[in-house]
Amino acid sequence: MKISQVEFLKSAEGPLDYPPADRPEIAFAGRSNVGKSSLLNTLVERKKLARVSKQPGRTQLINFFDLNNGEMYLVDLPGYGYASVSKKKKSDWGPMIETYLDRRPNLMGLVCLMDIRRGAEEDDMQLIEAAPHFGIQPILVFTKADKLSKQKRGNRRREIAENFGVSPDEIILFSTKERLGKRELWRRIEQLTGIG
Repeated sequence: MKISQVEFLKSAEGPLDYPPADRPEIAFAGRSNVGKSSLLNTLVERKKLARVSKQPGRTQLINFFDLNNGEMYLVDLPGYGYASVSKKKKSDWGPMIETYLDRRPNLMGLVCLMDIRRGAEEDDMQLIEAAPHFGIQPILVFTKADKLSKQKRGNRRREIAENFGVSPDEIILFSTKERLGKRELWRRIEQLTGIG
């Protein structure tokens, strides 16, 4: 994917705040601190497009980014799981994300990020299993692959694929440090959106 321009468009809490559903859209979801902002920045070759924080739960709204001046939306969803925010705020996130998944007819894919060392946890599985019910294709991405040796990565990929009942080719290993998985992820996004 050639990236000529990418910019933050707006933050949204509900459907009234969403931009028009007039172009393909890909959303990114994962547990707090899984490396979602780092992945987005790496993907679009920008250092500070999405805010990176050591404090879990920094993304608290649905953030829309415009890619290539109207070609596609990239959407950063709030992290789930542990986050240093109030219980009230956390309890609002589930319905916020569910409403978003249900109300976006142009949403083509959901990039589900998981830490390669932890694998898929219960809330990851809930999201992955819910995606097809909304007519959305999940893309399984395991971050922080640089934390494992190449041999362990290969073993882990096969193990994860077996757990999901898919081919290892369907599991994308990602590392922002090594730029690993970037091309694979763009290829999958291009296949889903028809853009490339």
